[in-house]
Amino acid sequence: MHSRHNAAFIALLAAALFGATTPLAKTLLGSLSPFMVAGLFYLGSGVGLAFGILFQRFRRTAGERENESRIQLVEVPWLLGAIAAGGIAGPALLMLGLRTTPAATSSLLLNLEGVFTAVIAWVVFRENVDVQIFLGMVAIVLGGVVLSWQPGAAGVPPGALLVVAACVAWAVDNNLTRKVSANDAMVIACLKGLVAGSVNLSIALLLGAHLPGIGKIAAAMLTGFAGYGVSLVLFVVALRNLGTARTGAYFSVAPIFGVALSLFLWPEVPSLSFGIAAALMALGIWLHIRERHEHPHTHEVQDHNHRHRHDEHHQHTHDFPWDGEEPHTHPHQHTPIAHTHGHFPDIHHRHTH
Repeated sequence: MHSRHNAAFIALLAAALFGATTPLAKTLLGSLSPFMVAGLFYLGSGVGLAFGILFQRFRRTAGERENESRIQLVEVPWLLGAIAAGGIAGPALLMLGLRTTPAATSSLLLNLEGVFTAVIAWVVFRENVDVQIFLGMVAIVLGGVVLSWQPGAAGVPPGALLVVAACVAWAVDNNLTRKVSANDAMVIACLKGLVAGSVNLSIALLLGAHLPGIGKIAAAMLTGFAGYGVSLVLFVVALRNLGTARTGAYFSVAPIFGVALSLFLWPEVPSLSFGIAAALMALGIWLHIRERHEHPHTHEVQDHNHRHRHDEHHQHTHDFPWDGEEPHTHPHQHTPIAHTHGHFPDIHHRHTH
């Protein structure tokens, strides 16, 4: 129960940080080109996390550095695929689509990311889903639709297909990132930020954009560090503990945080649609939090390296001096075990049903 609520809180905090970037971008950046904004945001994410990683390594002992989690060669294709889909293709498709797509239509279409994420997780990667989780996802998506719906808006323009394609790219990114989520979340998010930032910034400059003043650069990168960098770190941690579809559902509530911050920055009476959307999203979150998934299952032999405690899934000895400190990180092997307990499709429960 406690770990489930912690993971849900982490996913919601990731959504809150990401959702807050939209009104902050409006306040801080104004006239910059979309590719410039994306480039500075992602670059701020990557650079900020790189400093964080260096600081962490400086504080660790030699033994801790030796045992720290490292991305394995077999995982590299998954990570490269995630970076290509979510850090390069996704932003590029969105920016191209926004040229001919009204903001209201784009906001509606962006709700499809959560849907595509769940569908890919359930259909392609066979992640477990039951009626309650499905209804929770439906409630959250409906909340997003209500929040962004504008009656009388023009029909779907041609660029809308590019926005939909961007949602598919990010959904692929989410599912591929799950494959490497046992590794250091800061390293994963840092690599994504540096690559995506460099690509988007290069595109902006090639299209004739110019770098803004140092003040706007600093503001954009700081916003990107919090809204893209820290948010993505938390998202990866949530993926590790909740699985892709459930984390994607929590992350889909990001727009409600963006609107709430907008109402704080530009005070006005909340609309009826805001109240309905908030209620639908709260219902969806409640359905997810009250999930009880328990059945007999078997753990196969598994070798990996991640931060852990010596719980029922981690009963192993150490081939190095260990001071008993928990949690700790080192390469370890899971021996086969069959038992029954409540669980999620986390890094230790990716079995079929």
